[in-house]
Amino acid sequence: MSALKELYTQISGCFKCEIARSRCRAVPGEGPENAEIMFIGEAPGWNEDQQGRPFVGAAGQFLDRLIESIGLTRQQVYIANVIKCRPGGNRDPLPTEIENCAPFLEKQIELIQPRMIVTLGRFSMAKFFPGKTIGRIHGTARIEGGRAYFAMYHPAAALHQQSLRKEIEADMLKIPGILADLGSIKEITPQAQPQQLSLFSDVQ
Repeated sequence: MSALKELYTQISGCFKCEIARSRCRAVPGEGPENAEIMFIGEAPGWNEDQQGRPFVGAAGQFLDRLIESIGLTRQQVYIANVIKCRPGGNRDPLPTEIENCAPFLEKQIELIQPRMIVTLGRFSMAKFFPGKTIGRIHGTARIEGGRAYFAMYHPAAALHQQSLRKEIEADMLKIPGILADLGSIKEITPQAQPQQLSLFSDVQ
């Protein structure tokens, strides 16, 4: 069993949060273990809870089209959420739930070593862009430790607010350029000294 699959087993057996007792299935994440890009959303919804897979509802279908717009397929990227169980009524994740799931997400990042992490929505953004607001930094990126971090609205935002669709689509199209700007970096080196660089206009 690979280390990633072993982690999935641990996630499925976790009952630290009350929502784990009402879930249908845990939703660890999916994608190749050597994915260059890792998309991180906030929490599973009803469809995800039923299938045990991330982003399989209407927002997931939009995400699939966004991924295709940059010449990739869902099978070529890794998709996960900040928390691995569905909050009742699709409410926002609680701080304790995010804290309890944090070691799982950090282990996924450690095992996959993506060259780029794309945050989808404000809860995953808060982990990698603390103190920022999504309305101000969406479509911007930074480099730290040889890895690119890129903030985007959650795909579901376009379903509820059609005016955001074009912004989300435009932000997605920046991803290939960001990866190209990583230049000759071949491997992620966690020991590297952090380097911060705004590749696009980052409003403070």
